[in-house]
Amino acid sequence: MAMVPKQEAGTKGTPPTKVQTLDNLSRAEAGDLKPLNFKVPAEFHREFKTHAATHDLSMTQLLREGFELVKAKRGA
Repeated sequence: MAMVPKQEAGTKGTPPTKVQTLDNLSRAEAGDLKPLNFKVPAEFHREFKTHAATHDLSMTQLLREGFELVKAKRGA
């Protein structure tokens, strides 16, 4: 069994030596890819993936192309 040094009552011990900072306040660059996570019915997913593969597109390319068409139709 390892011997753990006993701390005095009422002390919190020594603070961490390395300060961890989160980089969550900066914006992503325009070309950076970010995950987009949402659920769709299995049949839609199958059809979407099949259509992308049949037309030699990635699912991301198909989604972006479809979104551009919707924006053009409805006005951005």
